[in-house]
Amino acid sequence: MDAADFKPTRLLERLTSAGVDFVVIGGFAGIAHGSARMTYDLDILFAPDTGNLDALGGLLVDLGAKLRGIEEDVPFVPDSRTLKQVRVLTLDTPHGPLDVLVEPSGAPRYETVRRRAERVPLEGVTVLVASLDDLIAMKRAAGRPKDLLDIEELEAIRRLRKRVKPKSG
Repeated sequence: MDAADFKPTRLLERLTSAGVDFVVIGGFAGIAHGSARMTYDLDILFAPDTGNLDALGGLLVDLGAKLRGIEEDVPFVPDSRTLKQVRVLTLDTPHGPLDVLVEPSGAPRYETVRRRAERVPLEGVTVLVASLDDLIAMKRAAGRPKDLLDIEELEAIRRLRKRVKPKSG
C-alpha cells in the first residue's frame, strides 16, 4: 500500500461506528498531540472484554484485514477468538496499516490508559488518544531510536502545554 492510500480517519470512523472500545496510541497519537512526525500506520490499544473483542474482530473480518508482511497464504481470521490469544497484531486493511495491541510495553492497564486519555476530534470523528504521559511511557519502554526522538518532542509539547495552561476564573 502506498503512503497516499493511508486513511487513518477512515479507519477511526469504522472502529467508532462498529462500537469498538479503543484508545489511539503510537505515532498517530503523537500527531494528535501536535507532533510533526509522520506515520503511516494507526496503532490502537483495545479493551480486552468479550463484547469488545467481538466488535473489533467483526470489524477486522469485514475489512478483510490481513497479516502484514506475510506473503504466503496462511489461514488467518482476525476474529474475537484470535484476538483473545494475541498481544499485538500488525494488519493491512483497505484503509491502511493497523496495529492492534492489548498490552503495549510501558502502558498501564487499559482502563487506566482510557481514563487518562484525551477526547480529540479528528476530521469529523472524535476518538480517545493516549495522554502525553502514557504515550511517553510507552515510547520509553519501546526504546527504538525513532521512539527516543519522539520522546524529546513529546516532552517539549508537554512543557509548552504546562506554560500556556488557560487560567480558570
